[in-house]
Amino acid sequence: MSYCSELSLSQEYQSFRSSVPLRKIVLDADDLKGWKVYDSNQKNIKCPLICLPPVSGTADIFFRQILGLTAKGYRVISAEAPIYWGVKDWCDGFRKLLDYLKLDKVHLFGASLGGFLAQKFTEINAHCPRVVSLILCNTFTDTSVFSYNDSASIFWMLPSVVLKKMIMSNFTTEKADREIIDAVDFMVERLESLSQSELASRLTMNSVNNYIQPQKICHLPVTIIDVFDDYALTNTVREEMYKCYPDAKLAHLKSGGNFPYLSRAADVNLHLQVHLRQFEGTEYTALKSTDS
Repeated sequence: MSYCSELSLSQEYQSFRSSVPLRKIVLDADDLKGWKVYDSNQKNIKCPLICLPPVSGTADIFFRQILGLTAKGYRVISAEAPIYWGVKDWCDGFRKLLDYLKLDKVHLFGASLGGFLAQKFTEINAHCPRVVSLILCNTFTDTSVFSYNDSASIFWMLPSVVLKKMIMSNFTTEKADREIIDAVDFMVERLESLSQSELASRLTMNSVNNYIQPQKICHLPVTIIDVFDDYALTNTVREEMYKCYPDAKLAHLKSGGNFPYLSRAADVNLHLQVHLRQFEGTEYTALKSTDS
């Protein structure tokens, strides 16, 4: 019998799975290439918050954001990409997804690789902006912070077990509380569900030399969500983020580990609401109108 984490057995997660359908949206000629999308389904909201997962994550890791914010009237979408081996291909695919969903403008909440891709998408489309604002969680602006640049070209041929070990070496539960341990267990379970190609392609995008050009993005409203306990990235990476976005709002959590959107969901959801509040009453609100 396969192992189930506490979170995936929880009533909260079961409620999410029974109330929010998983959609597979195929946008490429290859019908195996489908985006996996959870959408809180308030289609009259035209500028929703879209959540983008880290290397190890699937679309359901943001279930607490979807449940918590939808209950407050927000439209929240979590989107998991099919296999893309390059950042530009991912960005092209994401643009097609927004077109398919008839979304001209969106707010992006990205964690780790998801945060890097959110920044790249914003940068690449600066000439025809689609992103209204960014919330960046435990993320980075330059892939050279990882020590895998030289080996990225061979990830496609490494066995799944090797790729999983590389990722799990960053999952720390030392001195962690119950919520952080449960979050790590849930993420390990998600990691186990990913295929070799899914892992290899994500690690490739995470590791091939690439960096953000913040001058194309930093005029947007940006919130940086950071934890102050152990997580996969160093203080130097955090400082670099602050330098790139000197006007960003900083949302500091005392603790939360690598996955605060799971382990400190109430705090993260509060920071998301504070960030989105500035758009209420404008065409860029992610909130349901009181008249509708």
